[in-house]
Amino acid sequence: MAGGWPPAFVRRTEARERERGRVLFVAVKPKTAMFGSLELTFCYYLAREFYKMTYNYLLGALCILVLTCSLVPASSDGLVRVGLKKRPLDLHGIKAATMARLHGEQGKGLNSMGHDESDLDILSLKNYMDAQYYGEISVGSPPQKFTVIFDTGSSNLWIPSSKCIFSIACLFHPKYKHKNSKTYQEIGKSCAIHYGSGSVSGFLSQDNVEVGNLVVHNQVFMEATREGSLTFVVGKFDGILGLGFQEISVGDVVPVWYNMMEQGLVQEEVFSFWLNRDQYAKDGGELVFGGVDEKHFKGKHTYVPVTQKGYWQFQMDDFLIGNLSTGFCEGGCAAIVDSGTSLLAGPTTVVTQINHAIGAQGVVSMECKLVVSDYGEMIWELLLAGVQPDKVCSQVGLCFFNGSGLESANIEMVVEEENKEKAPPGDDLVCTACEMLVVWIRNQLKQQETKERVLDYVNQLCESLPSPMGESAIDCNSLSKMPNVTFTIGSRDFTLTPEQYILKTEEGPTSVCLSGFIALDVPPPRGPLWILGDVFMGAYHTVFDYGNLQVGFAEAV
Repeated sequence: MAGGWPPAFVRRTEARERERGRVLFVAVKPKTAMFGSLELTFCYYLAREFYKMTYNYLLGALCILVLTCSLVPASSDGLVRVGLKKRPLDLHGIKAATMARLHGEQGKGLNSMGHDESDLDILSLKNYMDAQYYGEISVGSPPQKFTVIFDTGSSNLWIPSSKCIFSIACLFHPKYKHKNSKTYQEIGKSCAIHYGSGSVSGFLSQDNVEVGNLVVHNQVFMEATREGSLTFVVGKFDGILGLGFQEISVGDVVPVWYNMMEQGLVQEEVFSFWLNRDQYAKDGGELVFGGVDEKHFKGKHTYVPVTQKGYWQFQMDDFLIGNLSTGFCEGGCAAIVDSGTSLLAGPTTVVTQINHAIGAQGVVSMECKLVVSDYGEMIWELLLAGVQPDKVCSQVGLCFFNGSGLESANIEMVVEEENKEKAPPGDDLVCTACEMLVVWIRNQLKQQETKERVLDYVNQLCESLPSPMGESAIDCNSLSKMPNVTFTIGSRDFTLTPEQYILKTEEGPTSVCLSGFIALDVPPPRGPLWILGDVFMGAYHTVFDYGNLQVGFAEAV
C-alpha cells in the first residue's frame, strides 16, 4: 500500500494516547511498503518501557525484529549459509529496535535440496535476545566491516556514511569511508526511506560488497547521512541488507541478492533460514544463499506460490485455535513470511480470540463492550436471517459504504488515501468493533451455541482485545493449559505449541511471559494479512525460492 498510515488515524491515535498520559510514536509507513517491522518494533520498545515503569515489568514488548548476519568462514560454489547466534532473552536488555518491509509473487515446486559443505558459503547470524539476528558484511577494498540485518521484508542495502555528522545514531556505529576504497564508484543520487519514528536518508554509491566469502561486484547501496530516530541509536545493527524483490526497492536499486544471482555467485536461485529458538544455544541459526542445509529440517518442504511479487507473500488456508477454525480465513488469507519480524502479526479479530483462549491480559475496549450491549442481539438476528456478514454493520448503522465497500478506519491501519471518504469522528471504532463481533458471532452460530452464551462469549472477547501497542502478558504457570494454534498452508497444518508461541524471559527472580501474537489490521483487498515472523520461522525451516517464485516450510530441527 503506497499511502502509509492514514493521517486521520495518526491524529486520532496520538490524541487518544495523550489523553491517557502516554507518549506514542505512531507508525507511518514508507511509500514503498505496506508496513514494516521497524515501526512495530519501535512501538513495542516504547510500550515495554511504559509498562515496565507502570506495571513493575509485567508487561513488556518484544521487539519486532529483523535478521542480521555475522561472518563465518566457509567455502562455497554457489550457496550462502548464515549461522545464527543467540543470547538469553532479558527484558532489561532489550534496547534494540529493528526494521523491515514486505512483498511477494508466484512459483512452483522445489523439493528438499541437499548440498555438500563445499557448495555452501556460510554466514553466522548472532541473535540479540530473540529480537535481532545480525552479522557482518564488508564493503569496499580493502574491506570495511558492518553489522547488518538480513531482511526479507525490504530490498535495499544501506550503511552509515562518513558524511553522517549530524545524527546521533552515527556516533554509535562504524561509518563507510568511500575515499578509502579502491573500488568505490560515485553515483551521488539522493535517497530516503521514511518511517513513523524517523527516516534514513543519504545518497547512492557503488562498491564491492562481501557477504560470507562471496564478493558481489559493483553493488549500488545507500550511504546514510541522516538517521532520524532513536531506533537507530539503540539498534545493534549498523544497516540493513534487504532480501525482498526489486519491486519494493527504493530508487529501483538492484538488490544484493539479485546481483548474487546475476554474477553467478550462487548455484540455485534459492535462500533459506533456520532459526534456533533455544535462547541459550551458541548458534542462533543459519541463513543459506543458493540452497538449503538438510541438517536443519526433517521431511519435505511444503511449497506455496508467491501471490504478489515484492514481498514474500502467499495464501494461507485457515487459522485454528485448538482444533477449531476461527472462521476468519474463509476463502483464504494473505500471509507474509518475514525474517524482519520477531512475532506473529495478525488481524485484531483473531488475535483477540487467541488472547482470550490463552488467558492473555489485554486492554478492555469500551467500544467493543458497548456494541455487544447495544447491538449484539440485533447482529445475532440479522445473521440468523441470512443477511450477508459484510452488510450487517451497515444495516445496524455502525458502518457506512463509501461506494466500493465498508469503511472502517481501524481495520484500515494501512491503506492508500486516494479519494477515500472519512467516517465521522469516533465512528471508525464502533464500526471496527461491529465487524469483529460479526466474525465472532457468525463463528459461534456455526457451533450452534445459544444466543445468551454467544453474547457472553463475545463480551469476554472484548476484554481480551490487545493493548494499544498490541502486546499481551500471560501467566507463565498456565502454559500447560493453553491450546495449540495451527496455520493451514498448502493444505498442510503447521502447528505451534504454547512453548513455541509464548515468549518467556526471566525478570529478576520471576518469569515474564508474553504472547507471541500482535494485532495488525490490513483492509481488503490486500488484507486480512498475517505476518509470520521468527516465532513461526523458528519452528519451521523456511525456503525462499526466487527461481520458482514460491516459499516452502518444513519442520525445523
